[in-house]
Amino acid sequence: MGVFVLKCKSTFLCLLAALCLILTGCGAGNTGSSSQNVTDKDGKFHIVTTFYPMYIDAINIAKGIDDVTVTNMTKPQTGCLHDYQLTTGDMKTLEKADALIANGAGMENFLDKVIKEQKGLKVIDASKGMELLKDGDEENPHVWLSVTADIQQVRNITEQLKAADPKHADAYQANADAYIAKLEALKKEMHEALDNVPHKDIVTFHEAFPYFAKEFGLHILTVIEREPGSEPTPAELQAVIEQVKPLAAKVLFTEPQYSPDAAKTIARETGARIYTLDPVVTGEANESAMDAYLTTMRKNMETLKEALQ
Repeated sequence: MGVFVLKCKSTFLCLLAALCLILTGCGAGNTGSSSQNVTDKDGKFHIVTTFYPMYIDAINIAKGIDDVTVTNMTKPQTGCLHDYQLTTGDMKTLEKADALIANGAGMENFLDKVIKEQKGLKVIDASKGMELLKDGDEENPHVWLSVTADIQQVRNITEQLKAADPKHADAYQANADAYIAKLEALKKEMHEALDNVPHKDIVTFHEAFPYFAKEFGLHILTVIEREPGSEPTPAELQAVIEQVKPLAAKVLFTEPQYSPDAAKTIARETGARIYTLDPVVTGEANESAMDAYLTTMRKNMETLKEALQ
């Protein structure tokens, strides 16, 4: 009897030990599952874009795909990201992202920090492999303002998205093909409107339009502000005035994102007319953004047709 009781106690202890191991194993499994849930989030593929032009491309490429989301990291009225500093909110947005679509070409000087701190994040470079124009020793990042270059950016984004999210590769490609067809039609329309304008010299607000000018055979005589948001010195203003005076078509192009005060001063001294060209860097982050590039570039086309007659 004594032996039987002892044997039962031993069996009980063994069973207890085994149960502890099972529970410990379940605990480890739950920890791993929780970590996996953080990685997978809600089962969707989350795309974040750095600023408005990339957002426009991304929502067209991801159009109608139920379990893919697109979020613009910066406020849609931010404009170009010259000297932009990441906020705490930006970093929280990136923590939830699977892919970050950046213009590249030096536009986002914070990318190194993002890559360092978000090691699992796939960074998609929209300007990968593209030939870049230079402002002195620096590469000009305003690639999207050439329709041809924007088409290439859409292709670059699509290929890298397909690699990052193979599950939706076919849908990304189909959407990209449809959007590129619209961009090709825009390109044809703009060339027909602008290739033969009688005047080709233009004065722009800052260095946003070299790719646009190259595409449509325009000559940027000078710029009003080298650094957007910094007023030109009196000497710089006078230099622009002297360049504008002899032009047959005296026109100045400002941008809706910046004050036109310097341009107004030049216009008073030269008799130049002031027009607005939009670099497509601000707008609403909603469904209306789907056609924002097409709409804004057509408006730019009409402005140039009128100004350069």
